Amino acid sequence: QVQVAESGGGLVQPGESLRLSCAASGVSINVMAWHRQAPGKQREVVVSVNSGGRTNYADSVKGRFSIFRDNAKNTVYLQMNSLKQEDTAVYYCRVWSINGDYWGQGTQVTVSS
Repeated sequence: QVQVAESGGGLVQPGESLRLSCAASGVSINVMAWHRQAPGKQREVVVSVNSGGRTNYADSVKGRFSIFRDNAKNTVYLQMNSLKQEDTAVYYCRVWSINGDYWGQGTQVTVSS
């Protein structure tokens, strides 16, 4: 059984940092993406990683967010720096395998002063 779980969300002030984790079981994290959905808005891609390991960041987070992995833990991290109020959203991890894609339940990130 495949399980994907995000963690690390919370409430921070503008300019602060936060690190989200995406851990998976039953599937190796290779091709994956972080998505987010703000209240009243459509879900959007924050960053994606293709099969060759190439990353593609949304323009709104370039230079502030970065992704890295711990293969031993089958975990991918999203490091978010210089957070802005507009980064407030539920963040989701999505992992692909040959059998399809799997989503986590999401973790809330709130940026507010």
